[in-house]
Amino acid sequence: MGKTVAQKIFDAHYVDSPCSDIQVISLDAVFCHEITTPIAITDLMARGKDRIFDPSKIKAVIDHVTPAKDSKTALQGKILRDWAIRHKIKDFFDIGRNGVCHAIFPEKGFVRPGFTIIMGDSHTCTHGAFGAFAAGVGTTDLEVGILKGVCAFRYPESIKVEITGKLPKGVYAKDVILSFIATIGVNGATNKVLEFCGEVVDSMTMDQRMTLCNMAVEAGATSGICAPDMVTVEYLWQFIKDEYPSKEAALDSFSKFKADADAAYSDTIKLDVFNLQPLVTLGYKPDQVKPVSEMAGTRIDQVYIGSCTNGRLEDLEIAASILKGKKIADSVRGIVSPATPDIYSKALDKGIIKIFMDSGFCVTNPTCGACLGMSNGVLADGEVCGSTTNRNFNGRMGKGGMVHLMSPATAAASALKGEIANSELYLA
Repeated sequence: MGKTVAQKIFDAHYVDSPCSDIQVISLDAVFCHEITTPIAITDLMARGKDRIFDPSKIKAVIDHVTPAKDSKTALQGKILRDWAIRHKIKDFFDIGRNGVCHAIFPEKGFVRPGFTIIMGDSHTCTHGAFGAFAAGVGTTDLEVGILKGVCAFRYPESIKVEITGKLPKGVYAKDVILSFIATIGVNGATNKVLEFCGEVVDSMTMDQRMTLCNMAVEAGATSGICAPDMVTVEYLWQFIKDEYPSKEAALDSFSKFKADADAAYSDTIKLDVFNLQPLVTLGYKPDQVKPVSEMAGTRIDQVYIGSCTNGRLEDLEIAASILKGKKIADSVRGIVSPATPDIYSKALDKGIIKIFMDSGFCVTNPTCGACLGMSNGVLADGEVCGSTTNRNFNGRMGKGGMVHLMSPATAAASALKGEIANSELYLA
């Protein structure tokens, strides 16, 4: 019997099986940020275990509240900062060099096909876009990962998600994943790995694949995975060019982490996107989704473009193409946060930042702050935000606030109109 991508990765990292359905695997990387990791650090210190398994395999960043907004968040940053210095963690990204974790770590070449990665953050599944197994974990698992470089999981069962057809103009990866979550439900992939494949995935850029995998957890999945291909190799080439004689050689090496033709899946779901429309969430669950056309006219107070889902350069380019030469509605606060300093710099060079500012957007530093209602765009009770983020839970961006998830194109169009609206790019 053949194996899925996740099963091949697990087999390559096998350490032990303490019981029949649990497998301990070695880790290629442990990612850390200042919200969840300080809890693990202080607990390890209290237990007399202030050690790390390998400083070269730990990557840390301050990204959720940056710069610190108060004494509490300053302390969180200090705990992570002091820990990184104490253990000589080279890849620590402090204020000024930091970006959103799930954007900056791939950008630095820290994610490779076949890697195993954990982090105390549910959207760690983003990194599966590279053909890696990446999962968010709780504090205890994070502590073990930091200390021993291993983590225990159920041996993975995968759902094959075959995405076919051709995306209509103005419809993007964000619309695809919202459509899928609406199809399967928020618990539809619990304890499963989503293996995305098909002609639509094959044609996606790495940025788009990261958007797809980023929201796998919103369907309950442990991880989302796209098999590595030449698109993956091209993205990583600047980091791996000294390891392989050619791109074809790299692809051949990475291909061992592709699923076998006779791999067994717990389910197969086919999603035809040929007639897909731009989508938006309603209510407080990411599987509550409607076409933008059915939500058109819904009042919004704020539009937010950014996050580990849609704060990359492609996202900013799409939004800017809609905003260029126009002004956002007087009733709307527009906020954009490029996900990393490199993205910010490239957006400056391309004139994208100026387009945002000229249209009336506030441009902030790279941060996760608004997405989870901690800083840089928190909603007041009763306010509504059109957002390119990944969660619309009750109170997610502020107590009593409502979040409608949407693509950057829909967000830009909605900012101009002052209400939810389709972009002019749709079926243009």
